[in-house]
Amino acid sequence: MLENLPVPDFQAASTGGKTFKLSEHKGNPLVIYFYPKDDTPGCTTEGAQFRDLHGEFTKLGAEIFGVSRDTIASHEKFKAKMAFPFELLSDGDEAMCNMFGVIKMKNMYGKQVRGIERSTFVIDGKGIVRKEWRGVKVPGHADEVLAAVKAIA
Repeated sequence: MLENLPVPDFQAASTGGKTFKLSEHKGNPLVIYFYPKDDTPGCTTEGAQFRDLHGEFTKLGAEIFGVSRDTIASHEKFKAKMAFPFELLSDGDEAMCNMFGVIKMKNMYGKQVRGIERSTFVIDGKGIVRKEWRGVKVPGHADEVLAAVKAIA
């Protein structure tokens, strides 16, 4: 459990040719959601739900960032295809995944594989985790996250 704990500063490659640095986002709530793979059914649906509610998050001063182990090139294609108004972060070395504890052993076609457990974290403007979800089920999840952001904004 990371709730009520500060998140150490970190940086990651971001779409749009940027580098994300947590310390540059102090003062506003952040939604950081981890998903397994670009352009797969569940990840597409989840991203689309955050996209569709993006205006509501923006009104609260919140920023959304999606994270997976995919490359920036893959992220750029996925972001363009889905018209995401938020950036995607590449965590190829799993530094963020390890910091947030989202790498798990999963069953895929009967084989054990290491992968990202779909997880979301709301971080307040001071860099403290205020809410976390692990093993996320996609339907209705973005609405739950929006409610949590409203509670801290």
